Amino acid sequence: MSEAQYVLEMKDITKVFPGVKALDGVTLRVRPGTVHALMGENGAGKSTLMKCLFGIYKADGGEIVLDGSKVEINSSKDALARGVSMIHQELHPVPFRSVMENIWLGRFPEMGFGPFKIIDHRKMYENTAKLFQELNMDLDPRTIVRSLSVSKIQSLEIAKAVSFHSKVIVMDEPTSSLTGNEVEALFKIINQLRDQGVSIIYISHKMEEILRISDEVTIMRDGQLVGTWPAAELTTELIITRMVGRDLKERFPERHSEPGDILMKVSGLSSPSPRSFRDISFDLREGEVLGIGGLVGAQRTELIEAIFGLRSITSGDISIRGKKVRIRRPVDAKRHKIALLTEERRVTGIFPVLNIKENTIIANLERYLNPLRLMNDQKARAETTQSVERLRVKTPTIHTLIKNLSGGNQQKVLLARWLLTEPDILMLDEPTRGIDVGAKFEIYSIIADLAKQGKSIIMISSEMPELLGMSDRIMVMSDGKLSGILDRKDATEEEIMRLAAKHLG
Repeated sequence: MSEAQYVLEMKDITKVFPGVKALDGVTLRVRPGTVHALMGENGAGKSTLMKCLFGIYKADGGEIVLDGSKVEINSSKDALARGVSMIHQELHPVPFRSVMENIWLGRFPEMGFGPFKIIDHRKMYENTAKLFQELNMDLDPRTIVRSLSVSKIQSLEIAKAVSFHSKVIVMDEPTSSLTGNEVEALFKIINQLRDQGVSIIYISHKMEEILRISDEVTIMRDGQLVGTWPAAELTTELIITRMVGRDLKERFPERHSEPGDILMKVSGLSSPSPRSFRDISFDLREGEVLGIGGLVGAQRTELIEAIFGLRSITSGDISIRGKKVRIRRPVDAKRHKIALLTEERRVTGIFPVLNIKENTIIANLERYLNPLRLMNDQKARAETTQSVERLRVKTPTIHTLIKNLSGGNQQKVLLARWLLTEPDILMLDEPTRGIDVGAKFEIYSIIADLAKQGKSIIMISSEMPELLGMSDRIMVMSDGKLSGILDRKDATEEEIMRLAAKHLG
């Protein structure tokens, strides 16, 4: 095949970080006007490869070829100038500026002469409106970005990428925070871009999406290329096997132990906000995994944040082992042996500029202070090392910055953080979001082991197989109300969806 058949070739790309070879001679070839999926477990090297393409990292070996010509990409500015754009998983627009200002940031149209130039807002509006018309996007260029939904911000980022006349657009986990309808809208835009000859590199862990939207699939494992196949030749089972290097016949660990006595009882809990949760009552047993299902806006996160003392309540009681407790702040929750792993690990979980040891001990610093109130670093290092080994965190050392770990390994560190507080109740909000299938199984195994030890787990999940595969009971919420609690043996996807829509107008 001639090089002209590819809009992009990344040949034998190598990237080494201290203590780890992140990319080991990886080759990626992308045809024009196609959606090319890039898959692999967390830590496989997908994001590192794309950061080498976009100029965030400088590859230590290999070459990049665009439209048949070898190029040097030393910065994001270089990449954009050569027609390569990247939409990151974490969207970071300028929230208090307008949509059109975000799109043309750094290259505003100007009017005037010589040094006496000002921004031409009319021209900027016209350019933006024309761009949205071409992409069939329903966005007002003058809208302030902070008022937009996640899906609208994603549309803005796509429009911005197209405004650079990009030949290649990288989309990193673009649907991780989108609802079903928003995913459909995104797929329409992707198909339109493909029809216009734009190539999309699509990174996702969602198998159904990959098989539906992509033309070709490249799979990576441990920093190496496994292979590239036409999407039509693949199945979910084949992708999983090639991603993890083994056949995962069972997606969830076996559960044999039965839940014990009631540990926590929640009675009539209501939020001061009329649009939040109302009159919620349930109990949680020792050694139980209680799943919480529901659609976006069901107020599941708000409920467990209130139990943890992050939100106020106007009425209702919480009892632990038959005794009423008052939880006004997280420190109260910790004192009652309750822990919370939040939904957005990058925003409310990790401290990116701190290392693994510091992130692991930070919720429990008192544990490491000696009588003189000085840090016992030897104890902190020993317990962090023990946690890393127990949870199988992949890292060169415990002094590695947590931001350099994959999403799955970051999540394990956060689990280690809360396990060191020795909780009886562990609340997990979307614990496997944005995590590959192999790392998911490891986290499921950790949850199952904790339940076997008698720990009580509350797990919010938007993934139906996860709820059905891990929960002893499933509590379903709809528009802030409790719509039903299902035993594991009675739970089906259809019944969960029926209950999730029960109180929607």
